[in-house]
This record gives sequence, C-alpha cells and structure tokens, in this order.
Amino acid sequence: MTLTVEQFPKDFLWGGAVAANQLEGAYNADGKGWSVQDVTPQGGFGPITDEPTEDNMKLVGIDFYNRYKEDIKLFAEMGFKTFRTSIAWSRIFPNGDEVEPNEAGLKFYDDLFDELLKYNIEPLVTLSHYETPLHLAKEYDGWVNRKMIGFYENYVRTVFTRYKGKVKYWLTFNEINSILHAPFMSGGIATAPEKLTQKDLYQAVHHELVASALATKIGHEIMPEAQIGCMVLAMPTYPLTPNPDDVIAVMEAERKNYFFSDVHVRGTYPGYMKRFFRENAIELDFGPEDEELLTNTVDFISFSYYMSSTETADESKREAGKGNILGGIPNPYLEASEWGWQIDPKGLRIVLNDFWDRYQKPLFIVENGLGANDELIIDENGNKTVNDDYRIDYLNDHLVQVGEALKDGVEVMGYTTWGCIDLVSASTAELKKRYGFIYVDRHDDGTGTLERYKKKSFSWYKEVIETNGTSLVEK
Repeated sequence: MTLTVEQFPKDFLWGGAVAANQLEGAYNADGKGWSVQDVTPQGGFGPITDEPTEDNMKLVGIDFYNRYKEDIKLFAEMGFKTFRTSIAWSRIFPNGDEVEPNEAGLKFYDDLFDELLKYNIEPLVTLSHYETPLHLAKEYDGWVNRKMIGFYENYVRTVFTRYKGKVKYWLTFNEINSILHAPFMSGGIATAPEKLTQKDLYQAVHHELVASALATKIGHEIMPEAQIGCMVLAMPTYPLTPNPDDVIAVMEAERKNYFFSDVHVRGTYPGYMKRFFRENAIELDFGPEDEELLTNTVDFISFSYYMSSTETADESKREAGKGNILGGIPNPYLEASEWGWQIDPKGLRIVLNDFWDRYQKPLFIVENGLGANDELIIDENGNKTVNDDYRIDYLNDHLVQVGEALKDGVEVMGYTTWGCIDLVSASTAELKKRYGFIYVDRHDDGTGTLERYKKKSFSWYKEVIETNGTSLVEK
C-alpha cells in the first residue's frame, strides 16, 4: 500500500549528499593544497603514501569541479530542496596554517553555492569532511595538537564571513565520532594507530569538540539566521542475547557514540566519560576557556545511518561484521549488502526515536544509501541506464521508517541520500561501489568518459520529492 497520510512536513528538506574529496577532483588546481585524502589511494583505512599517486581515484573523482553546473541541473530536475556538500579546507588554506586565504578556492564555492541557489536548492555545508590539510597532519599531528583549534577558527571565520547569506545550514565535523576508529582520515593524526595513546586520541577528540563549539559560537555571531549542527555516525546496537551482561555491553558501546552528541547538545562532559577517563588514567588538558566554550551548543543533530550491529560480553562470539566502521557483531536476522553492511531499515526509526527522546533537538538524516556494483545497460529506448530496483527498495524501506518516526512525534528536518551521484568511496577508494541516482562513466582502472546517465532510481526519487513522500510503499 502507498502512504496516504501527509506524514512528511511541507518544508521537509529532500536532497542528496556528497563530500568534496570524493567527487570534485582537481586535487591541485587553482592553488589547492594536498589533504589527507590525497595520500590514501586505497581509502581511509589503507596505507598512507608520501605524496599523491596516480592510482588514487580521488585525485580526479568525477570531475565535479569542472562539471558541477550540469550535475546541479540534474539535482534540480529531481526536485532537490537541499544539497549537502563540503568545503575542501585545503582549497581555502592550502597548508591550513596560513593567515590569508586562497581567493581562487573561495571563488569556486561562491560559484557553486550561487548555482545551487539559482535552482532554489539550499546548500548544506560540512566544514570538515575527512579533508584535513596534509600539512597540518604532517607538521602538527592533526587534532592531537591544540594549535589546530586556531587554524580551524581562522578557516571557519573566513568561510562564514564569505558565504553569509548564501549558506543557512552548516555542519562542523563529518562523523566526528569516527576519529576513534580512523584517526588519520577523520582527525588528520599522523601517528600510527598502534603507537597512538588513548590520552592523545581523546585529547584530539577534546580539541575537535572545543573547535566545534567555537565554530558554533562564531557562526551564530556572524550569521544569526544560520543553523549549525553536529554530525555523528549513528549505528544502533542490539544485545546478542537477553543476558544482562550483553545489555551492559550495548550500553557501553553506544555511550562511545553518545559521548559526542551529548557534549554537542548539552555542553558538558557526561559522567560516564569522566568515569572512563578515571579508570583508564586519562587526564585531558583543558584550556582556561574550554568549559565555557563547550556551552555553545548546536541547533540540530545530523547523522549518517547505514547499518546496525549487535554486541555481547562473550569474547568468544565477538567477530566483527565486515564493513562495519564502528565494529560490532553481525545480526543473524539481517541481510547484508555486497560490501557486508547489514541492512536494517527499522534501525533508522530506532535511531531517530533514541536521539529525539534523549535530546528533543531537531534531527537531520544527512547520509543514508546503498553502495552496489551497478550495471550500465541500454534500455528499450536506446538510452543508457541502470535498473537499480535494489536501491529503490532500500531507500523506500528506510524512508517508510522515517515516516513512522514522524508519526512517533520525532522532529525531522530533512533527508539527504548519500552519494546522490556516483563518487569515490571514502573507505575503499573504489568507484564500483556506487550509491547514486546518476551513473558516472568512470571505473577503478581510471578509464571512462565521465558522462552522466540517469538510473531508474532517478525518476523514483523525483516522484518521492514531488509527492512529499506519499508515493512511498509500505510493505
């Protein structure tokens, strides 16, 4: 049956999401400096090279830097209300520690945002999306170093001032909690993971949290009309059994993620983290104004959602699920994608309700999607396309659960599917792991025309937006 009740608010922000480093390409054009992404040719969890190498697919991406106008026109054809992208920090400050910005980089994003606004598409901009300037990683060890707060402050003041009036919605750090699992990709930390102490790791977390709060404070001062949110990687966790020890294991696993949103929303460190620091002999260095800065809390909570996991206290059963960035144990009741990500639409309703019950802050789903090895075909009309019914089913089922959460009383601002146009995978640097409504003719061996083709899901999502979700099918 189709949804007959107008569940989605009339001002619901439908759209899609990308990251600069995964689609822009032009890695050294117009004065851009290198970022951490330019030296990870096998993805964020792979080896780090001394300098960019030709086998890094992100150096070209899908050439969005030169083709953004044709891509935005396609987004407008689908009816996007918003488009989430990021600013490549090293386009604005090539090394990250300069005093003056790179004008060519600033102009590119001026032009990009103007193009979006031409079609009445609201930009939703991530300030730091796994794109720490490489110089800051090599010279300062990334966010382990407190100097990063000042470099970030200079960057955000620059872009807030430049794009005031053009960008209303901002996110401070992408999936900020992922720094615990991918310290180089997420935090620009050059120290090898096996040598990185817990003290240094959580000191880096503290610096990011302070910087995020400072950005929120500055943003509200420069752009009183703007809304600034945090962004976390959400993955609901279920106990493997009803054993109370498994339930405690779930509580402890979820607190590692709630910690980040708790600080962003409540403006202080929660008691359970203070206990964790005591029991692990971690003494964080606080600056004299840090506690006060942390009270600059966010306007909304945004998050990515791809999968759920299970937890247990039984070490003999702790086999991490394939592809699960945050670890966890595969759920025997769920199917998985080609990349081992377990598919759990109802988990999205659970996440939305859990966040709402905990915070009563507006929520924004800014990443959700299915990575698959799409096959380009020629249809009966002679057009190249992809029959991606599996993606339509995935997105439909997740959006139905968003509708359920709205009926539960959860306030949801919008939904942006991840990789609305095919791009390079963050975790594996593959192009064959495709998410988009638009197929890009580029392949992992570097071949392809870069031509764009509409997939079957393109017209499906267009109808979802046109009907404000009433075309979704409950199964």
